[in-house]
Amino acid sequence: MLKIGITGGIGSGKSTVSKIFQILGIPVFNADEAAKTIMNEDEVLKEKIIQTFGAATYANGILNRKYLAEIVFNNTFELEKLNALVHPAAIAKGIQWAAQQNAPYIIKEAALMFEAGSAFNLNYVIGVTAPQHIRIQRTMQRDSISREEVLARMNKQIDETIKMKLCDFVIVNDEQQMIIPQVLQLHQQFLAIVNNKQID
Repeated sequence: MLKIGITGGIGSGKSTVSKIFQILGIPVFNADEAAKTIMNEDEVLKEKIIQTFGAATYANGILNRKYLAEIVFNNTFELEKLNALVHPAAIAKGIQWAAQQNAPYIIKEAALMFEAGSAFNLNYVIGVTAPQHIRIQRTMQRDSISREEVLARMNKQIDETIKMKLCDFVIVNDEQQMIIPQVLQLHQQFLAIVNNKQID
C-alpha cells in the first residue's frame, strides 16, 4: 500500500486538500486530530503530561488546552517537551491505523510532519502552499485570533519555502489556481504507481 503524507504551514489549506482525497475514496489520517484525542484518552500519556506541566493541565480528566497553550506557545523549550511526549504516540497511532486500511493508497495529514520525524515511513509527501498574507487571513478568521498570534505560531514551524523543498509534490492553494485539478492529477499518478509496482 502506498503511503502519502500531506503537510503545509498553518492556513495553507492542507485539510481542504485532504477532504478532496477523502471524496475520491482515499482514507485520511489526521495526525493533529489524533494527537488531541490521544491526549485525552491515553492514560499513560496523560500522566506524563501532568508530571511535566502540572495537575492543572487536566480538569476533570479533560485536557485544559488553554492552560497548556499558554505554557508551550510562548516557550520553545516547553513546546519541545510536549512534542516529545505526544508525537511518538501519534505516530504509533498512525501506523496502527494504516495497518487496518484497505485502499490503493492512504493519506496522512500532519502540520509538523518533518518537525516530528513522521515522514520517514511515507513513500511520498505532498506540500500544500499559499502566500503568507492569505495564510494569515485564513487562520485569523478560522481561529478568531490576532495577526500577531498567527505569526507566533508560524514561527514555530519550518519556513514554508524550506518545507516545500522537502516535499515530493506541491499543491498551490493561492485562490488563483484551482486545487481540485491538482489533486485529481496526483490521484491518477498515485493509482498508476500502485498499478505498476508492488508497494509493501
